[in-house]
Amino acid sequence: MLTVHAAPLVLPVGAAAVAEGAVAVEGDRIVALGPYDEVVRAHPAARVRRWPGVLTPGLRQWHAVWLLTRCYHPDPREADELGDRPLSGEAFERLAGGMDATRWAGSVRRGLQQMLRNGTTHLAGRFHDPSVRTAVARSGMTEVSALGAPGMLAGEPALDPFAEGRDLSGSAHGPLAVGGRADLAVFDVRDEAELRATGGAACVATVLGGRLVHRRR
Repeated sequence: MLTVHAAPLVLPVGAAAVAEGAVAVEGDRIVALGPYDEVVRAHPAARVRRWPGVLTPGLRQWHAVWLLTRCYHPDPREADELGDRPLSGEAFERLAGGMDATRWAGSVRRGLQQMLRNGTTHLAGRFHDPSVRTAVARSGMTEVSALGAPGMLAGEPALDPFAEGRDLSGSAHGPLAVGGRADLAVFDVRDEAELRATGGAACVATVLGGRLVHRRR
């Protein structure tokens, strides 16, 4: 089914922003991008999804290997004991020693879900742990080279790709383009400046290969 994703501002990256813009998606591909009226006129039978804020390419998580192999992502049922934030360092080491394969696989799946909730569609690096590699493949997210990854951090990596202060072009997987894969993210902010300030927490929708995989509202 052909779907038009519309937003007050489309930021394609590498091209001019489009006010009252839209991206038409068929299957896993972008088939049109431009002003909403023009896109809908060209595809009158399409289903339309209207989003608040800005529509951008999906984001790249530079530190996916660390976040999925050196962090434990608690199950909501463990919140009273472990909280709801990823555990790393000594807390992770204490858990990892007695963790069975089922619990570990659950942590990896939850980590991937949290990345999708931050607008992430691409993961930098290569995954050698079989359970992590399987979960990533099943998620539909794309593995990309870690070449060009940021250097050492003062603290630990965050699930939010904007946490290191990069702009959209430094955080997105690449530009939106007709014929390209439909990996999109939508953030409930007014413009790119507010997106940088708010980060992935503002994500209201993530589209992965044309599929809506996260929706906050």
